[in-house]
Amino acid sequence: MIFFRYIIITFIFFLNIEKSNYSEKIPNSNSTIDMVYIPGGEYKMGNKNKNSDTEISSFWISKYEITWEIYNLFVEYEENNKLEFIVGNEKIKVDGISKPTTPYTDMTFGMGYEGFPAVNMTHYAASKFCKWLSLETGNYYRLPTEAEWEYASISQINEDYDIDNYAWHKDNSDGKYQKVGQKEPNKLGIYDMLGNVSEWVADSYEENIFKSRKLRSDPFIFNKNKYPKVYRGGSWNDESDVSLSKKRFYSSSRLQERDPQIPKSKWWNTDAPHIGFRVVRVENIDSKSLRDMFWNN
Repeated sequence: MIFFRYIIITFIFFLNIEKSNYSEKIPNSNSTIDMVYIPGGEYKMGNKNKNSDTEISSFWISKYEITWEIYNLFVEYEENNKLEFIVGNEKIKVDGISKPTTPYTDMTFGMGYEGFPAVNMTHYAASKFCKWLSLETGNYYRLPTEAEWEYASISQINEDYDIDNYAWHKDNSDGKYQKVGQKEPNKLGIYDMLGNVSEWVADSYEENIFKSRKLRSDPFIFNKNKYPKVYRGGSWNDESDVSLSKKRFYSSSRLQERDPQIPKSKWWNTDAPHIGFRVVRVENIDSKSLRDMFWNN
């Protein structure tokens, strides 16, 4: 009986570890990505006037925005023959990894490198980073859906909070992005969900997503068009606003106005020094068709 009880306690212990925060070590580097566990639940996605009841499954989200030294591991990686990894009992095959072209200018624009958020990558490039990260670590990563991102951000604080304590914005950023993790985290322990840099999410933009009030479960909007894609959270270049966790932004060709290449780069945005990203890992791995959408979006 004592031995049986020990087995049960041990099982529960490891179960709790699996569903807690953790740090993902990136092989062949000194870099790690800290991940925060977000229990699933229901919430009203959207603002007071336009919203829908939304159900979200549990997931992990990176504690900080992806920084330059981590992103450049992807930019500079040496291609190899590794084309599969195993999650649980499932073998996930990858159809090869393409990596970004060498940028034609300093994409930090002199605003900072080590410890600063990576910016100026396209939505496509951020998606491919997640695919590369999955293959390197053996855990499935992708961009957060818009619903997941908002669910993780709305726990920010009460609407009467002092935004200067939590976000870099136009009035306190000195006209540039700042090192990640310097402001206070939200109630879930996630830093810079508001301000510093806006963040790509997986979804394509659709204006009338709240037309139906029916309960939506893990919603995700996908199409193959380059524009518009959604980014959230506001940035160092936006006005301070307590409603930033609800505000939706979307991309257009304006993000590549100064790109000298013809055709325009599929990897770099010359006019997006305000947009970066963070990653998620879902508790229940997505189907192959969904993985293909997330990684090739």
